[in-house]
Amino acid sequence: MTHLDGRQLTRSANHTTDVVIVGSGPAGASAARVLARSGARVRIIESGPWVQPADSPVSAFSAMAQAYRAMGASLAVGRAPIPLVQGRMVGGSSPINGAICWRLPRDIHDAWVRDDPALEAALPWRELETITDAVEARLGVAPTDPAIAGRKNALMARGAEALGLEHRPIRRNVRACRGSGRCMQGCPHGAKQSADRTLIPDALESGAELLSSGEVTSIERRDGRAIGVMCSTAGGARLRVRARSAVVLAASAIQTPGLLLGSGIRHGPVGRNFQCHPGVSLAGSFEEPVRMWEGATQGHEVIGLRREGLKFEALGMGLAILAGRLPGAGRPFARNIGNLAHHVDWGAAIRARATGRVRRMLGRTFVRFRPSEHDVRLFRRGLRVLGEMMLAAGASRVDLGVRGVAEPMRSPAELADFERNGPRDPAAYTVAITHMFGTCRMGSDPARSVVRPDFRHHATPGLYVADSSVFPTNIGVNPQIAIMALATLCGRRVAQRG
Repeated sequence: MTHLDGRQLTRSANHTTDVVIVGSGPAGASAARVLARSGARVRIIESGPWVQPADSPVSAFSAMAQAYRAMGASLAVGRAPIPLVQGRMVGGSSPINGAICWRLPRDIHDAWVRDDPALEAALPWRELETITDAVEARLGVAPTDPAIAGRKNALMARGAEALGLEHRPIRRNVRACRGSGRCMQGCPHGAKQSADRTLIPDALESGAELLSSGEVTSIERRDGRAIGVMCSTAGGARLRVRARSAVVLAASAIQTPGLLLGSGIRHGPVGRNFQCHPGVSLAGSFEEPVRMWEGATQGHEVIGLRREGLKFEALGMGLAILAGRLPGAGRPFARNIGNLAHHVDWGAAIRARATGRVRRMLGRTFVRFRPSEHDVRLFRRGLRVLGEMMLAAGASRVDLGVRGVAEPMRSPAELADFERNGPRDPAAYTVAITHMFGTCRMGSDPARSVVRPDFRHHATPGLYVADSSVFPTNIGVNPQIAIMALATLCGRRVAQRG
């Protein structure tokens, strides 16, 4: 057995392996690859299906039904409910993200070490850099090719240059990208080198086994030690998977703490310290057609304000979602639809200071999060800068999508006034969260952390956490490569302990 499809499993059974890994995204795939290559028997369990490139739908809404958790409708509750975007498929979110690749910034690593000096030896910078070099080579990470970037990305470069902001083509994990603009639905050509196309096959070739469409419902313990998991398949089977050496959780900063809490493993601040990157966006209208659905989905970024907590990206999305960003109703909306090729959407990712909490209630996992006053200030500043870049690139107007704000805006002066006097209530803004961290944070102090610096759970032997929930803080940039680097370290630590 290499791959079992849980949709076809109807008979309950018991299985035994050396290491069971919960989740097949960047973290689970990275840990599995290392462990399988070390000679361990590895079983990966993924709650979603394995979607092949040829089965990737054109429609964004069909993709959400097929590959997104809760059809893309998961919410962080609070003063302003915010969508949480997560993949639920083999490869986790990596098959349906924008293929953006950032190394862990050195200033973030240094801040983690300042806060907890034990992390310097546990997460050695040189080892992380060496791992990252190898990961990037495996995934084909390189700057976006201008030949497939598309006009929307070129316009962002023009706007940033006019404002004197540092910018660059986005480094992406693709090979032979055709610029079809369908990253968020899943690349139909298999060009995106996501975990399901690279690290998972590597692990399987080294002897790992994969169960897709199987939901892990609890962690089993004996005498306080993690010894395996219980799983329900989409076909109705109940599976008990015993682990001789270790259980590794790699299910995300939401699902991992939810599984711990649901299994009665409540040591430390599990579920607390939820951090994220809320994203705001605006739409602009250009005289000439841009056709933003063509070209690299996200091919250019502006990084000059990263240390302020702002990073700007060109966006790409399905036509139905783009249409939903347009203002107006009735005939004005119909006119905007007719001019859809002239509209562009750009976004700003915010390194939020607010923290939230993941909780488990009535058998379900919930997230509570409210942006802080500082975060909302960054919403306003981010939208102002996005608008100024669009106008500098030639847009005739920009629409902020902020409730209570007169639109459209046509001048930098209007945008400056918005930054000063725009809404303070986070509920006024159209926001989505895609990057999440910190809910099983790593550290040397058991009172302040959930796992040790070597990824072992403080209170439950045999249990490890490999995903972004161990990150002490959010990192302000797209975390896919950093997650892979830390998860590779986790796999090494598990292998070293046998």
